[in-house]
Amino acid sequence: MSSVAQQRPLEVSDAASRQGGRRWVLPAGALSVVLLAATIEIVLDGAVGHSPLIPKSPQIAGWLAGIGERLGYRVFLIALLAYTGAFAGMLALARRISSRWAIALTIALQLIVFVGPILLSTDVFSYIAYARMGVVHGIDPYLHGPDAILGDPVYRYVGTDWTKVATAYGPLYTLLSYPLAPLGVVGALWGMKLEALLASAGTLALTWRCARMRGLDPKFALIAVGVNPLWVIYGLGGAHNDLIMTLLIMAAVTLTLTGDRGSRREAYGGVAVVGATLIKATGIVLLPFILLSRRRLTPLLGAAIAALVCALVAYAVFGIHGVNIISALNRDAAFVSIDGFPTEIAHLLGKPGVFPVDHDLLKAGLVLIVLHLMWRTWRGYDWVAASGWTLLAIAVTSTWVLAWYLLWSLPLAVVSRDRRLLIAVFAVQALFIVHQLAPLLAPVS
Repeated sequence: MSSVAQQRPLEVSDAASRQGGRRWVLPAGALSVVLLAATIEIVLDGAVGHSPLIPKSPQIAGWLAGIGERLGYRVFLIALLAYTGAFAGMLALARRISSRWAIALTIALQLIVFVGPILLSTDVFSYIAYARMGVVHGIDPYLHGPDAILGDPVYRYVGTDWTKVATAYGPLYTLLSYPLAPLGVVGALWGMKLEALLASAGTLALTWRCARMRGLDPKFALIAVGVNPLWVIYGLGGAHNDLIMTLLIMAAVTLTLTGDRGSRREAYGGVAVVGATLIKATGIVLLPFILLSRRRLTPLLGAAIAALVCALVAYAVFGIHGVNIISALNRDAAFVSIDGFPTEIAHLLGKPGVFPVDHDLLKAGLVLIVLHLMWRTWRGYDWVAASGWTLLAIAVTSTWVLAWYLLWSLPLAVVSRDRRLLIAVFAVQALFIVHQLAPLLAPVS
């Protein structure tokens, strides 16, 4: 089928949405206003300064500080609830609004969060600390935690849970962060925010392209990812490096889908998978599904060459610890978060928490899920969907669950041929948000 033939249904759909979309302008406009207002409320109140939701950080948004009031937990939850409801409404109207509307709304939300303070997480300060350890202090971040630089100005902003923990991030991300270290804490913080914004923009652009290639509505795909509350408020708001991983994941998907069998694009797809893995190790899950689907070794060859080159560079800079991703995964797998799905299930069963045997059962269950998905992919199942299911399964079975982990599978879900995956992703995200909203039911003291 020619590219013109592939694009015609989408062009007709967009034309139809312009002709019949006038009656939807008012509800779409109202929902957009709610989304923008909720985001602005969070950003303006967050700019006032440190609160339970705004980590101790440099006053990078001080020029906004005189407009709002210090962000309280209840106000944040109400804004999050309003945002989530408006997001659900925009999803329902996504196919009826114009492409320009969808793009403009997404860009506006991203920029509003970009100019504001860091939201909800101290992770970005750990990124900066690890970079400054290596560049400014000559300390290997794969051997020591930030407590090795007690006198550094970034140390006071690092989360207390991570001061003794060496970096768990891949060597590619660590090397990407190194050029920001000499900029100082504020300069590095803006650099991290810019990296996250560009990674988000790149992921959304590739998601749009993949949706078009697969005959799906790109407006729906864009809104499902770029307007998603976890993506905007938690992921981009915290400048998380997970967005860089999703960029490389979607690059791998795009290259693989557009490449002929045995072509260079397939090999570059393997390279992109390795790049995602060297940001965060979970990126590797795409490779077996690509190989099983394409049934050629070209992606593996590209991945092997990229892995060898990166391993040599990582070993030269960080030593053996810089390439030992498995040990970092095993260490992080032992952490348990209070709002993780395994912890909540344990509480429902009357257990006080997750025990070592539960870790083993969760790992065994994850292995079975992955093997089943690999078998189905070999039999012709959509490899993009299989990769998304695997990333979702990793997040759900992990005892250490954070909001941005639930973003890993989102771009894959909106471009997969299995709509059940997207429903599952939204369901898991909804459960997370409902859990966050529980304090709203408590009486105001």
